[in-house]
Amino acid sequence: MTVEDTVRKIIAEQAGLDLADVTLDNSLESLGVDSLGLVETIFAIEEAFDISVPFNANAPQASGFDHSSVRAIAAAVQGLIDQQAA
Repeated sequence: MTVEDTVRKIIAEQAGLDLADVTLDNSLESLGVDSLGLVETIFAIEEAFDISVPFNANAPQASGFDHSSVRAIAAAVQGLIDQQAA
């Protein structure tokens, strides 16, 4: 399973959606994910990939973790995985 597939699966589970409803171009907002759902999604991503996501729930835009779309989240996760492997 690719990083993108796993991120889509995690977001679908956290949002209570079918996997088919979560595309790479969706924003979390368009999927109905609120701020609490975002935090839960971040925790699930950290656990699934054994990474630490630089995310501040009080200032999500300032955290440096792009969560503007499912694709952006997957790319950011891949970047963190790559950094950890280096």
